[in-house]
Amino acid sequence: MANGRQATAKRMKMAERSKQQMELHFSGFPPCFLWHRKTNDGFTTVPRTLPIIMQAIDAQSKGQPAGHTLFCLWARSPDNPVIVIENQVTFAAEAGFIGERAVDTWRKRMKTLRELFMLQTKPGPSGEFHYILLVNPNAALECMRFRGLVQDSIYARFVDRLMEVGAYGEIEAIREFRAAQKAAADAAAARDAAAPATVPSASAVA
Repeated sequence: MANGRQATAKRMKMAERSKQQMELHFSGFPPCFLWHRKTNDGFTTVPRTLPIIMQAIDAQSKGQPAGHTLFCLWARSPDNPVIVIENQVTFAAEAGFIGERAVDTWRKRMKTLRELFMLQTKPGPSGEFHYILLVNPNAALECMRFRGLVQDSIYARFVDRLMEVGAYGEIEAIREFRAAQKAAADAAAARDAAAPATVPSASAVA
């Protein structure tokens, strides 16, 4: 598996290759029509695995797909996991919901995302979904997989993409976290089982 340094080197090679391909195939294209992450405003950072994660979400919310709703939240993210939603109508419209029931439909999608551990919520002035904590979707999808909520074909493509972008260590960290939790729970259960039974006092049974 690629570590952080190897992933950075790979990205640099990809960027250099892209630059060479640009000069070869699109030389002279007007720069004003191009996006450059370090120079253009109004852009955010999103996980490269997000398209596959959206598919996994939609597969678990058939008839009420919530993947695009998650994408809209990431598009609003200020490169920070916390979003404050002051106007739910705006977020509902950006997610593609219009009409009298737009906000209600959006809220249902938000509940689905929360159930799938893609986000956490706290109530505030605008209602139940005022404060949003965006969970790392790579970690969230690994949790979905643990719960049996991700199809094998989608998960295989997800893992391939993680390794491709050098992010496989993120789900390894989730597995280690789960293993540590289980070990702690097993140790606590063993201690409880080994503890001597408490004999009730005479006053307690009188």
